[in-house]
Amino acid sequence: MPRHKSAVKRVRQNAKRQARNRMHRSRMRSMIKRLESMEDKAEAAEFLPEVKAKIDRLTSKGLLHKNKAARYKSRLEQHVNALEA
Repeated sequence: MPRHKSAVKRVRQNAKRQARNRMHRSRMRSMIKRLESMEDKAEAAEFLPEVKAKIDRLTSKGLLHKNKAARYKSRLEQHVNALEA
């Protein structure tokens, strides 16, 4: 256990940030799964910008590496383009 006041605060801040990051990452993954499970091309194409925006936001906040974000977006684009209208 931390002994200094500043260390106690740091533990609290880290726990809060960890919970926030977990929530955002989980929400992103849920959005990706939802998009990948879509069969309708129009619906998927409409939802794709939302997912890409979420990925971009998490990348800018440092939650995702930029190359991983690019890979996610590329694969989602390929999935949507492969769907039949």
